[in-house]
Amino acid sequence: MPEISNLTEIAIAVIRPELFLTLFVLIVMTIDMFEDERPEGRALIPWISLAGIVVAALMSMLAWDSNISFQGAAAADNFSVGVSLVVLTAAGLSILLSKEYMPQVNQQTGEYYALLLLCTIGMMLMGKVTDLITVFLALEIFSIALYILCGLNRSNPRSTESAMKYFLLGAFASSFFVYGAALIYGAVGTTQYSGIAAMISLGEAEPALLIPGVALLLVGFGFKVSLVPFHMWTPDVYQGAPTPITAFMSVGTKAAAFAAFIRIVVMALPTQQPILSWALAGLAVLTMVLGNFAALNQLSMKRMLAYSSIAHAGYVLVGLVPGTAESASHAMFYLFVYAFMNIGAFAVVIMLESKGEQDASQNRFAGLAKRQPLMAAAMAIFMFSLTGIPPMAGFWGKYFLFKGAVQAGWILLPIIGLLTSAVSLVYYMRVVKAMYMEETPLLVDASESERMLWPSLGVGVAIAAVAVVLIGIFPGMWTGWFFIQ
Repeated sequence: MPEISNLTEIAIAVIRPELFLTLFVLIVMTIDMFEDERPEGRALIPWISLAGIVVAALMSMLAWDSNISFQGAAAADNFSVGVSLVVLTAAGLSILLSKEYMPQVNQQTGEYYALLLLCTIGMMLMGKVTDLITVFLALEIFSIALYILCGLNRSNPRSTESAMKYFLLGAFASSFFVYGAALIYGAVGTTQYSGIAAMISLGEAEPALLIPGVALLLVGFGFKVSLVPFHMWTPDVYQGAPTPITAFMSVGTKAAAFAAFIRIVVMALPTQQPILSWALAGLAVLTMVLGNFAALNQLSMKRMLAYSSIAHAGYVLVGLVPGTAESASHAMFYLFVYAFMNIGAFAVVIMLESKGEQDASQNRFAGLAKRQPLMAAAMAIFMFSLTGIPPMAGFWGKYFLFKGAVQAGWILLPIIGLLTSAVSLVYYMRVVKAMYMEETPLLVDASESERMLWPSLGVGVAIAAVAVVLIGIFPGMWTGWFFIQ
């Protein structure tokens, strides 16, 4: 009996943050059911959701230095804490962006926040799972919620198209993952990472099943993080989804999928690293090159940031090529930095959107420094950081990624990364030039001034801008959060 009690205690400790966040999902759904009788409850839902994010973050921090596991299916360690903080940061900022935005898109805000929290739970679990079966469960928890969130603006055909495209291609990617997991199970007879690594090291794995299985897993994850050539859905889905959801998925999906893949590479497939490294390096080059060059011709800000997001997936992949725990931690640090600079950029885009448009063209930024100097300064910080200009946080993110690749002998990857970063300078600085060097259009959308009065949007932009600067000044304070044990 003590053994069962102890086992239950360990299981709860591993998923404690997710359990607390699930409780907040139920609270949000309960309030939403009675919103007709108590309409003031609807105004509390965003703050209750944000409180849930804060509580989950505090619960996650309790697992620091714990390194506990539950029957080989999931683990709570420093790496999972770091992943959870990245996802919760993205979710918290997205809630701030959504408070005044979403009631204009869909009056059923209760279901929106419940789905957003459920999506966050699935993403957090992706950083903890150590079994291919539980990876798939976590993957589907957040994916299904995201499909619905992308199509929440039912009055906009682009939103419906976005949800349908994401659903079809997401289901296609999931099928690749499941087939790959089945082949790996057939090759080694287990789905737990430790068992897979042990069977491969003993030479008892069937190569004819193992190698295709790993390749299919890579394809499945490639769809989720928008690696080239699995990126086709990204620009259309990003443009059509409500902008706070676009901001959230641009960070959360990458953090979750990369975290799960890092655990698989480091814990389950260390002996396959020589083969994997060449495949990852090729995908990284393709992704960095195509993402940056495709972004050059985009006039839509959301499509430009979508292709930029593809390019940044390539930079993160550079951190996975060496296959070491240190380089993997650098990749997660970059995603932590990316959460602030990318969501901050989308927040400024929200301010410049026309009603019902869910997008803003780059010419809307003309003269923004004269109209809204603080917003223009924040956007300049985000653009400098995304480019990788010191002393912004994005510089240190790329520095650690490229340094790890050089130390592992992959010198060509950082060179390509630097050259493609130079290409990104063109489209990022084009926004800065428009804000500070071009005249304000004669007709300015009236909704811009209205959105400037949204307090939660301003708070979200301020938090993101300050974080980008502070992490850039004190990078050493944050890099140790993401080490995988």
